[in-house]
Amino acid sequence: QVQLVESGGGSVPSGGSLKLSCTGSQYKYDTLILGWFRQSPGAEREGVAAIDLKGAATYADSVKGRFTISRDNAKNTLYLQMDSLGPEDTGMYFCAASVYVRFRHGASYLDSAPYTYWGQGTQVTVSS
Repeated sequence: QVQLVESGGGSVPSGGSLKLSCTGSQYKYDTLILGWFRQSPGAEREGVAAIDLKGAATYADSVKGRFTISRDNAKNTLYLQMDSLGPEDTGMYFCAASVYVRFRHGASYLDSAPYTYWGQGTQVTVSS
């Protein structure tokens, strides 16, 4: 069982930055695909960024050039550096993890369905 705990959310003005962290326990991060998702009230959960076992990143078009995902396997920690934030980035941010085999049929790393483990989320609010 993997337990994930996010931190780093908060309220910032438009144009500001935040860095989210997600720390896992009871499992080795270097065996997992890791992702960040967000959900706004009334909207579906959407994939923001994901990182594979080799450290290659995938981003949603809406965050490319502004967000950077990274992982530190030695610390069992996933990060999301968010710059140039806008009100459209407001939402609850969740980290997720899964073994690679759940993506073997070609599912996108930004698709939430293959992910097995989820954190409780951290709120990000960007004011205009």
